[in-house]
Amino acid sequence: MFAMPPRCSAVLSALALAMMSASSFAQEEAAPLETIVVRGAYFGQALAEGVKTPTMLLNVPQSVSVMDGRQLREQAHVSVADVMQYTPGVSVGQGEDHRDQLTIRGQNTTADFFLDGLRDDVQYFRPLYNLERVEILRGANALLFGRGGGGGVVNRVSKVPTASEAFTTLGANFDSFGADGLALDLNRPLGKQGAFRLNALADGDMRNHRDFKDGERLALNPTLSWVTADGTLLNASYEWLDDDRVVDRGVPALNGAPLRGERDTFFADPSVNRMTFGGHIARLRAERSFGAAWRVNATLQYADYNKYYRNQYPIGFDAVAETVTLDGYADSTDRQNTLFQLNAVGTFDTGPLGHTILAGVEQGVQETDNARRDARFEVNEDDQVTFAFRNPLAVPAMGFTDPVRDRASEVRFSSAFFQDEVALGEHLIVVAGLRVDRFSIEVEDRVGGFALQAEDTELSPRLGLILKPLETVSAYASYSESFLPRSGDQFLTLSLDAQALDPEVFENRELGVKWQPTEQLALALAAFEIERENGVAVDPSNPERSVLTGTKTRGWELQLDGELTSWWSVNAGYSHLDGRELGRFVNGQSANRTLAQLPEDMVSLWSRFTVNERFGFGVGVIHQAEQFASLSNAVTLPDFTRVDLAAFYEVSDKLSLQLNIENLLDTDYFPAAHNDHNITTGEPRYGRLALQYRF
Repeated sequence: MFAMPPRCSAVLSALALAMMSASSFAQEEAAPLETIVVRGAYFGQALAEGVKTPTMLLNVPQSVSVMDGRQLREQAHVSVADVMQYTPGVSVGQGEDHRDQLTIRGQNTTADFFLDGLRDDVQYFRPLYNLERVEILRGANALLFGRGGGGGVVNRVSKVPTASEAFTTLGANFDSFGADGLALDLNRPLGKQGAFRLNALADGDMRNHRDFKDGERLALNPTLSWVTADGTLLNASYEWLDDDRVVDRGVPALNGAPLRGERDTFFADPSVNRMTFGGHIARLRAERSFGAAWRVNATLQYADYNKYYRNQYPIGFDAVAETVTLDGYADSTDRQNTLFQLNAVGTFDTGPLGHTILAGVEQGVQETDNARRDARFEVNEDDQVTFAFRNPLAVPAMGFTDPVRDRASEVRFSSAFFQDEVALGEHLIVVAGLRVDRFSIEVEDRVGGFALQAEDTELSPRLGLILKPLETVSAYASYSESFLPRSGDQFLTLSLDAQALDPEVFENRELGVKWQPTEQLALALAAFEIERENGVAVDPSNPERSVLTGTKTRGWELQLDGELTSWWSVNAGYSHLDGRELGRFVNGQSANRTLAQLPEDMVSLWSRFTVNERFGFGVGVIHQAEQFASLSNAVTLPDFTRVDLAAFYEVSDKLSLQLNIENLLDTDYFPAAHNDHNITTGEPRYGRLALQYRF
């Protein structure tokens, strides 16, 4: 059934030995054990780790989505992009097929990702094997997360050890394209004071519908939790990632629309297009209560990432001449992050007022080396080449130039923040907070032979008013700000001109209503407006240049989440978005364009039906309106509707089976793009079978 590569087989063998050793140890520790509480209580979508306070989501003055582990499994999600397809207000970018890239409320980002509340801004594909849930917090979130996050942030919450039980879960999956993978989730109590958990992933083949697409990915995440004699909870974790895959930039456009009829065609030489990524993330967290009112946690994280990718990609297609034009480059990035975060949360009363205080500091150092080399085709000694189109492509031989970009950057940042959530009686809550960030960057440009530096100090306020006419109902109004330094979200765009400019500023205004008719069901409606000032966009008359511009996005979002009956649960979302440039003029005339990758309407619906204690099934529907592939507004991705199915069967208390069928109606669609000529094609109808054994 599976044909695992040697690397995967070796890793899984080692995991099996570790599992057997841990299992033997657990048999010796069979006495009743106390539960280690690593984070605050969480029930359904009652709380979100990213909020940082024990505030019910009903009382949070912003739009928040939470996808828990059960939903991740039921919908067979294997990537962040999969999760976002069922999230209102978020569209997925291609990310040049080597990174997660999202557009949240009209704001495109590659860096607004967090792991357990700590920044994870490296460009790569994030696996889901070790996650408890995924949280999407919309709106400007600088007070909680610092720079960026103008449209929102994605916070992944990792699995942690528990001392309440010992278990081992083995998972295997394969699909009709030939892709397969294995996963391990092992937890062992270590007496009454500690516990150990090991999560591992081995994707042995990453094939899909695209010609020549393949790859493999390995991941290992051991975590140790321990409670000291004085009640301090220590959590130490390490994650190793190794990703090697073919890079696929999709299909070009023709006459303002994606090229049809070439859903499987690979527009590059597969021997050239490759990405390798290695990551090491070590984290130590300490958490301690001081009386009943205060709880403090401190986290230190060190991460080392290295990535190299090279690619060819289409930049034009001529149907009359039957030719295609390719470009290409190679890019390498090495990054080391050291981050420290301290949060203090206190709950107490002052007379008739109830307070929930959040105070904290954050410091970090990020060192990055990045270099880029242009393609050089041998037939014309140029970085672009035009040749006869056929499938498969006969791409002319190509090499790479000396570096056209070679930069070393050092980023240092420090911040302090304070927020008070004040309950004025039973029906009114006021949230007010302020964060100060000091951000500095030094860049050595080795090609240009010069050095650049910039320093910014920014204040980011957050204000919210929550009216609660009933315990189960809240209406809110909020205002928040965020900023993005001139060096961009990956610290690569700083120039001699830009270093003197003020940072980009995001302002989010939001009104919303939340209703929780039962403990298992929640309904939320939010209307918002985001203004972005001092933004940068590609000059349509010269793609090599950027122009200053602003943007405004308006819209509203509707979410329904939970159990309608004992046998029917639903996760539904709808967003209506309108985003445009501000202040752009061409020849003295207003020329504001519609923002890219911003469908006007997005609908997602997932329903799970429980037939009996062993059998259930799910139905999913995704609809996405047409959207522009880029800010040029020259190419339109058509609207589409996709239907997914799933069936779940508990063979026994230990063994479960799951079958997912994606794109049941075999819709020909284009879910994402990177630019006008790099457009992702959606998978045709395919099946995925997953087996899970727990012992």
